[in-house]
Amino acid sequence: MPPIAVERALQHGVTPRALRAWRYLRLALHLAFGVLTIALSHPLTRHSTHLALRRRWSQGLLRILGIELDARGAPVAPGCMLVANHISWVDIFVINALAPAAFVSKAEVRNWPVIGWLAAKNDTIFLRRGSRGHARIINAETAALLDTGCNVAIFPEGTTTDGSHLLHFHAALLQPAIACGHPVQTLALQYLTPEGRFTRAPAYDGDLTLGRCVANIIAARRTIARLTVAAPIATADGLERRALAAQVRAEIACTIGVPDVAAGTVQQDAAAMPRA
Repeated sequence: MPPIAVERALQHGVTPRALRAWRYLRLALHLAFGVLTIALSHPLTRHSTHLALRRRWSQGLLRILGIELDARGAPVAPGCMLVANHISWVDIFVINALAPAAFVSKAEVRNWPVIGWLAAKNDTIFLRRGSRGHARIINAETAALLDTGCNVAIFPEGTTTDGSHLLHFHAALLQPAIACGHPVQTLALQYLTPEGRFTRAPAYDGDLTLGRCVANIIAARRTIARLTVAAPIATADGLERRALAAQVRAEIACTIGVPDVAAGTVQQDAAAMPRA
């Protein structure tokens, strides 16, 4: 690419073609490194080592993609259910780069080439939608992980948006935290340009293919992944999960600056839900 074209691309926040090719090469090598690391080291190392490797690998992935993590708010507490809005497949690695967690994911991900295998080896809990019997099994697995001090992350919208709004939160996914009395923490995700403006470059929504989404991320010169962590919310058996879902949704909506129609009601009830 001629120097003038490179300068023009940088001014408009677009990655030059040569840099995009370099990112694709590094991404392929990084994926291969991840597969080899899991295959060779996981059988011989402790779970704490797995978490450290997961965090380091996720941080490396973000660097390759040109994504800078901007973590704000409270520290992530161990043994918490982490509740986040869902924008992209990158969300998982943004969270893991800060605080490695197990994730509840749709069962279809297990069949994705390479990614499905990596997810299965990294404590992912695969949920078959529409099966009440399987949901009970998932709840038990989630509670068991929380009891060991692990963090379990969920995306209660059930699908992705472009980040400009929130969908309904499925309250049933919060039940394991309530049943075993573990706190809940909200993680508000935003993807921004270096100037602080909203960008949908990482969005994996609608009919967009995974390949096109990766291309959009790599084409962006630099993206800020802002992750705002709220203080833990204490739970107890008997807490109404719909009220909790409404509160965490309102908390995320307020942080990312989108309207929440139930916010007034939720804020009145929030005082009755103590922080951990």
